[in-house]
Formats: sequence, C-alpha cells, structure tokens
Amino acid sequence: MTFVQIVECRTERPDELNRLMDSWIEMTEGKRTATHSMVGADRDDARHVVEIVEFPSYEAAMRNSGLPETDRIFQEMVALCQEPPTFTNLDLVRDDQFLKNAARRMLVDPPTGDMSAIDELVAADYRDHDPTMEQDVVGPAAVKEMIENYRRAFDFSFTIDSQIAEGNQVCTRWTWRGTHIGEFMGMSATHRTAESTGMTIWRFEDGMAKEGWWSWDAVAMMRQLGMMPG
Repeated sequence: MTFVQIVECRTERPDELNRLMDSWIEMTEGKRTATHSMVGADRDDARHVVEIVEFPSYEAAMRNSGLPETDRIFQEMVALCQEPPTFTNLDLVRDDQFLKNAARRMLVDPPTGDMSAIDELVAADYRDHDPTMEQDVVGPAAVKEMIENYRRAFDFSFTIDSQIAEGNQVCTRWTWRGTHIGEFMGMSATHRTAESTGMTIWRFEDGMAKEGWWSWDAVAMMRQLGMMPG
C-alpha cells in the first residue's frame, strides 16, 4: 500500500531548507525509495513549510529513513527549524487523478458518439498536433468534426494501455481497433479490421485540455486495410 509522510516545520530560513532538500536528493540518488516529493509554503505564514513525500509502502519508507544521508539531512533540518518538525504518517486509501480520467474520457467516449468529454474538457483555443494531418485541428468544434469523419469511416474504439501524469500533462498509451465501414482517404469500405498503437500527450490548464500531441502507427493501419503493401 502506498505510504505518504507529511513533514511540517516552522523556519525563518526557508531558502536554506530548500537547498537542504536539493542536497538530500543529490546524495541519495540510486538509494532512496521515495517516489514523489512536494514542498509547499503556507500562503498565510511563509515560515510554515510542509513537505509531502510518497513511498511505495511503509516498509520502503523505513528503509529510506535508515539511510545515513537521510539521518544527516534530518539533523540539519532540525537545526533550521524553530521547533521540532512534526510527522504525519498516512496509508493511502484513495488517489483520484482527475487529469488521467479526463484524458481517458477524451479517448474512450467520443468513438461511441458521446461528445460530452469534448464539450466539457476541450478549451476554446485548444490545438491538436497530429503528423498524419495536413494542419493542426483547432477548437472543440473542429475536434468533433474530425472525430465524426473517423466515425463515418470506422466502427472503432480505444483501449487504454497505460497512463503517466506529471504536472499538468498526461501521456496515454493506447491501442486503436476498428472496422472499415465507410470511405477513408478515397478508399471505399473494405469491412476489414485494423489495429494500431500509439500515444497522446495532453496539456491541461485549469482542468481543460489546451494542447495535444499524437504519435501513432498509421502505416500499420494502412497496410491492414490494403492501402499499402505489407
């Protein structure tokens, strides 16, 4: 079970504390078991500093605490604080990753004809980059038109293979499967099935997709449809 430790302290020297954290990251490269760390300053009291550190498990956190580098940095941290730091230890029981879910909806729902994800999650000035398209697709109306063009040509769906989120960006690796039911790039329906793999990176602002980058195996799809030699 994922384990999260919250460390709080009060200090008049937040810049030195931040540099101390940089030193710990450098010294424990290849040794530490922490997977994610955030440091925040209280907006109402800059002397109140909070660090949130994530570990794969409680046991991994204990191994991390046992590193001599961790003990050294902790002692220096205590010296920078006006009072002893406080620790809150949490077993993670729920982790809602809203941007991952948004990316999932934008892939999975539209092929069924449900465009609510586009209406709710695509910004008015959204720009879509796909090397197989002659130019960028801009705005939710154009995105919906592009999807409808594909729906007229294919009965298709996306399967989500994996997702990685960092900051305001989500990378989704997917598999596309479709049956060719209508004209596509000048070719009449063949009723053949095709499969392609790819990935999409979406950049979000305030929960809305602002930009997207696509990379997918169009050649494999065309070969399966008989549009290119195998």
